[in-house]
Amino acid sequence: MRTSHAVADSLPPLPEGPSGTDSHPAPATPGVRTRSQHQRRRRIVQAAAALASRGGVEAMQMRTVAERAGVALGTLYRYFPSKMDLVVAVVGEEIDLLESSIERRPPHATLPAGRAVDVLMRATRGLMREPELADALIRSLIMAEVEAPFGDRMASLLLRVATDGRTVDLPAEDQLALTGSLAGVWVQELLEMLRGRRTYEQIQHRIEIAAERLLAGF
Repeated sequence: MRTSHAVADSLPPLPEGPSGTDSHPAPATPGVRTRSQHQRRRRIVQAAAALASRGGVEAMQMRTVAERAGVALGTLYRYFPSKMDLVVAVVGEEIDLLESSIERRPPHATLPAGRAVDVLMRATRGLMREPELADALIRSLIMAEVEAPFGDRMASLLLRVATDGRTVDLPAEDQLALTGSLAGVWVQELLEMLRGRRTYEQIQHRIEIAAERLLAGF
């Protein structure tokens, strides 16, 4: 799961007006306005990811993020009312990147468990390229007081990959519960790796065992 903070490093700050508000000209159409807002939001998320990759969540001070993204502090709070909302957005972008990677290179393992392991280890390799960011995001999500759809999105992604369009003789709720449990195992193992208690090979072995057991009914 390749992080996007490198993109943020290459972008110049957006100019701000003398009153402290963004000096963007009024868009001609609603479509242009939507694109402009989307780009501004993306710049904020990239700036936050870049800061977190070097100093963890503590470095994601709202004022610092606003300055790096080139937006007014008030603008930042309109998009993200709290730091945790910003953390959730960074995680969401990481999952977007993982899903794009899977679309480009779908897992080719024969069994559902093998395809799920492929996805989780691909995500592990991506996150461990930026261990400080990975540690900050996962720890923050565990303690999150805002809705963080990380687990649900990972469970849904694993379910799509595991079933690969095939019909499974299990209730839909059970299927999602099983892939959600596998995602939970992965998060815990990733934390152990970040703490220096697991090697990559150990994580892969443990996830393979969990996937074989949990997805046997698929």
